[in-house]
Amino acid sequence: MDATFTAEQEEIRRTLRELLLKRCGPEEVRTAVRTEGGYDPALWETLAQQLGLPGLAFPEAYGGVGCSVTELALASEELGRSLAPSPLLATAVLGAPLLLALGSEDQRAALLPRIASGELTAALAVPGASLTTALGLTGDNRGDWAGGGRAGGVQARRTDGGWRLYGQADQVLDGHSAGLLLVAAHTGGFARSRTLLFLVRDSLGRDGSGGNAGVTRVRLTSLDETRSQARIQLRDVEAELLGEEDESSDVAEALASVGDSAAAVLAAEAVGAADRVLERTVEYVKQREQFGRAIGSFQAVKHRLADLYVQVQAARSAAYYAAWATGAGEERVGGLALAQALEALRITSSEAVQLHGGIGFTWEHEAHLYFKRAAGDELLFGPVHRLREHAADAARLFGGGEVAV
Repeated sequence: MDATFTAEQEEIRRTLRELLLKRCGPEEVRTAVRTEGGYDPALWETLAQQLGLPGLAFPEAYGGVGCSVTELALASEELGRSLAPSPLLATAVLGAPLLLALGSEDQRAALLPRIASGELTAALAVPGASLTTALGLTGDNRGDWAGGGRAGGVQARRTDGGWRLYGQADQVLDGHSAGLLLVAAHTGGFARSRTLLFLVRDSLGRDGSGGNAGVTRVRLTSLDETRSQARIQLRDVEAELLGEEDESSDVAEALASVGDSAAAVLAAEAVGAADRVLERTVEYVKQREQFGRAIGSFQAVKHRLADLYVQVQAARSAAYYAAWATGAGEERVGGLALAQALEALRITSSEAVQLHGGIGFTWEHEAHLYFKRAAGDELLFGPVHRLREHAADAARLFGGGEVAV
């Protein structure tokens, strides 16, 4: 692994940072999350059409840039620094890679160029609160998390005209605004039980209402406003199978592969947020005075900040190793990198609130936004101990007295 960035990668970082410093400060973030879509459409258009972020890791044949997950992680780190709300995670990190891995050639050609241009956004809908299980981050994703033939979940039924979906998916990232839904559903009954992925196209009308009859979306009030979530209800909804009618397609493997790369990108995003809140805290302790001197001059404060710096740098190394490993054929390490980054963000943001004193607890200060991002991400993609436990189980660290080598 080459630990240095190329000139192109450094240019991505510099361009994004300059743009976000101008257009995505704390007040702009607060304004964007209160819009109907939950993000600034003008900023998203700039990110998509001028910088090509949605198609950054797409093949050029589908309108993408042709870069790797490393470049996508680097871009996400910059977005994490400013907590910029956008549909990039749901669209380019979760939805589009599944289209690329499982979709038919016609589906790829019809949808991926629109996603790469920013015209179309996508969302992955899985039943209940099973997102991390579906992505293979906190458990085996070959179980019955999609419904298993029982009440609840999402069920798919074959009809003469195709497929119909029934059920409900909670905690769908950007599900209230996405024009394309990728829905994980159970099919086949008990005899041939399978989890398949389906496309629900035109699921959002031009006026923001449901464009596909039977689809009901409700935007949820979430702890982290910068990470919009929705509840999707499907009642006899017409759907299209993702890919061909092929028994050999391994949906669970594709979801786990996407989960590994998504974990690396999320880890980089969390590192960006932790790095930014640490910078802001260092600036503040140099200004705030107590007993006639800046509190940053006290040795106890210096030690706390030094520990935070080491933790953030270690998380950054893990995140970029995980991003590199996704394209190098290494064993999946995204979950471990995500655990380390989420822990670093949680500790750094909570220390920032304390070191800012009374002002750190107020709505007017940005410290609480980072603390909520830390708590919200751990609720969505963790918790940290579950990520590490699943990684240990996969490596058989504690099974039968065997130790992985």
